[in-house]
Amino acid sequence: MEQNIFAAGLPVRRRPRPFTLLVFGASGDLAHRKLYPAFFSLFREGAVDDWYLVGFGRRPWSDSDFRSEIEKALSDFKITEDEARCFFSRCLYVQGDIDDIQAYHRIASIVEKDRDLISYLAVPPEQYKPIIDNLYKAGLSKRSPLESRVVVEKPFGRSGKEAAELNDFITERYEEDSIFRIDHYLGKETVQNIAVFRFGNGIFEPIWNNNYIHHVEITVAETVGVEKRAAYYEQSGALRDMVQNHLLQLLALVAMEPPTSFTSDTVRDEKVKVLRALRPLSELDILSNTLRGQYRAGLIDGQAVPGYLEESGVDPQSKTETYAALMAHVDSWRWFGVPFILRTGKRLSRRVSEIAVHFKKPAMNLFPQAFGGANQLVFRIQPDEGLTLYLNTKIPGLTDRSRVVSMDFLYGTGFGRPSPEAYERLLLDALIGDSTLYTRRDEVEASWAFIDPIRRAWDAQALPLHLYEAGSSGPLAAQGLAERIGDHWRRL
Repeated sequence: MEQNIFAAGLPVRRRPRPFTLLVFGASGDLAHRKLYPAFFSLFREGAVDDWYLVGFGRRPWSDSDFRSEIEKALSDFKITEDEARCFFSRCLYVQGDIDDIQAYHRIASIVEKDRDLISYLAVPPEQYKPIIDNLYKAGLSKRSPLESRVVVEKPFGRSGKEAAELNDFITERYEEDSIFRIDHYLGKETVQNIAVFRFGNGIFEPIWNNNYIHHVEITVAETVGVEKRAAYYEQSGALRDMVQNHLLQLLALVAMEPPTSFTSDTVRDEKVKVLRALRPLSELDILSNTLRGQYRAGLIDGQAVPGYLEESGVDPQSKTETYAALMAHVDSWRWFGVPFILRTGKRLSRRVSEIAVHFKKPAMNLFPQAFGGANQLVFRIQPDEGLTLYLNTKIPGLTDRSRVVSMDFLYGTGFGRPSPEAYERLLLDALIGDSTLYTRRDEVEASWAFIDPIRRAWDAQALPLHLYEAGSSGPLAAQGLAERIGDHWRRL
């Protein structure tokens, strides 16, 4: 194998063993936008040095055609001739249909027997089963003593029943520790920092409980609409698309107990305990503690945008929610009585993903005329990744007036280099075999157990679908969730 002399020399935890990365959906949007740029970044940083990249798809491409497509995906990189020669020479293509077992035998014929195989399914969910089944039939899912892993994108099922069936199907063909269920939010630097912040600083863990925390607010807001994903989104909605995976994973990281060590199973053991401790919502709870909405036409950054029902590919009578909010409780000793308020939506006033920990007010307020508000600690996941701690302080002058000030940390300026893309970290972990930032079977099924009753009630139209204007903060009725605990949503 030719040595990668172009690496930037940046520190890497571990390097994978010699491997082949097999990408299904090689001509698709996900591969072009995320996978190829992430893999090239790993190559440039010296994180991988003995590999092949094999694309699989129906298009009748040659290896040269495939390399040209990858080059288009890397247009933002300034690639030297020597880098191009070293990188693209390791990129190969296999043409075939996902149902054609002979195509998998062609893959087997070019996958070297002394390399680990990582199969990345960048395809729609309905293609998971035929691909995994044919990998198994072609002898590519179990290659002992070598490793064979499979990376599966979300959504992982559309209900708890579907998720369990899919888990059963895959685990008959792959070992559980070889199945990597990806949630790209877990690859974001600020999300990874939650555990370090909590367990690496002695001043916060002692107050990380219901004695000091009033409530926790988790928000993932987007300014974009459904774009070209209407066919998927009509079958999903905000609850399945964002809450069941991203938001519940963030909740689990905030609420989990300290693991005995920071290894994949010990961390995921603690996360699944949180998900299992989520208080089930009764029919009455769903009516009072959840809310759904759908955007109508409005303005985003001064530009007129259509409502959801006017989007291409959307049923004009659709009741699919583009906004979801709910209040959850974790029935554990640490968190009993602390509400977790979750919200997500499309076509909102600004793009923001954050976790806001709202602390209780002082037991005795010595400054009733000057009090600016309870303390907050905010993990900003995107944009402007970082942390902000909000404190009350006296305004200089001859009065006792005070105001809230912020102590900020920004990843972009704090370390002198940009944070890697989430897919870089997650892809490297899959190549190494570290599943800490991937969701385990019991996590998936525990999160669905909480979401399924809500989904059934919403599908039955048991509560109203609130309309909100594109470019707004969401349905006005959503404010009622926060007001019930004596607070307001953080401003969007």
